[in-house]
Amino acid sequence: MTIQTPATQPTLTAAEVAKLLVQPLEQESSFLAAGPQIIDTAGPLRVPRIASGASAGFYAPGATITDSNVSFDEVALLPSTLKGIKSLTILSNELVREATHTVGALEQVVSTRLVTDVSNVLDAALYDGTGASDTIKGIFRQSGITTGVLDLADPDSLIDGLAAAQGNHVSATHWVMTPQAFAALRKLHVGETDARYLLDPNMHEGTQFTLFGLPVIVTDYIPNVSGKARVALVDFSKVIVARDQDPTIAILDQTFGDADSVGIRVTARFDVAVLHPKAVTLLTEA
Repeated sequence: MTIQTPATQPTLTAAEVAKLLVQPLEQESSFLAAGPQIIDTAGPLRVPRIASGASAGFYAPGATITDSNVSFDEVALLPSTLKGIKSLTILSNELVREATHTVGALEQVVSTRLVTDVSNVLDAALYDGTGASDTIKGIFRQSGITTGVLDLADPDSLIDGLAAAQGNHVSATHWVMTPQAFAALRKLHVGETDARYLLDPNMHEGTQFTLFGLPVIVTDYIPNVSGKARVALVDFSKVIVARDQDPTIAILDQTFGDADSVGIRVTARFDVAVLHPKAVTLLTEA
């Protein structure tokens, strides 16, 4: 157990410093903001769905109608064995008191920081978690999603991805890609002797990027695999998130009393699934 003290964190107890704490530069959480369906539940969640519909056809008056069956299956989320995301930081009461003159309420600052850290881990898992050892299996790892070939030098590969999604009767809502992949696409020129950009940016869109009419989520959480870039096309209306617990803060002011310290614990527990696997089209470089 490592307890943070004034000796180990001298920058928080300096006599003459600005009363603010500079946070590291990082991306904003984007998965939940993209609009998936969120269902609050403390236990396992089962979402029934129709696997195949009934057969219909043309029949003459008085003809016998052939009967057919509708078959069902389900999507299961948040099994009892699924692990939660947790973080714990311990501060000595001396550091809490002395840092007050520097950054204000240190417990509040650290709590906010821990919530951000937990949210970052959650985002990475919801997008691309492996599902190993009872953890979240992200939407890019789900079974049955559509795959295709990506060529960052040829936007036609993105149009092919759109065509594949449309062929699956999917109305995609977002592109998802890394800053590097998006930059590579934006750098494409009309021709070797024509410096105009092939994908002309709309100066009126501000920081909201679009590509072929769809919003672009720029995130680090769709990393290259074996050095190959990936771009995803997702219909987030078909993505479902089971939420047992939002990032929740607990101040443990008695647990570490024998060390005159306070603990700050943040926990969260989520799961994710795709109601229709074809709602995700994942393009990977050849």
